[in-house]
Amino acid sequence: MFESLDDQMKHDAQETTTPRERVIKWVLTGIVAVLLFGGLYMGVRLLE
Repeated sequence: MFESLDDQMKHDAQETTTPRERVIKWVLTGIVAVLLFGGLYMGVRLLE
């Protein structure tokens, strides 16, 4: 049925997460990325 363990894990993850949980995960990932890169940018700007 599944070609690999990776396919099985993806299938299992889809069953256990709701669309709302996936959206929240992506929003939080975006916020963390903006804070991380924003902090790095501000740190470089302060060093100049």
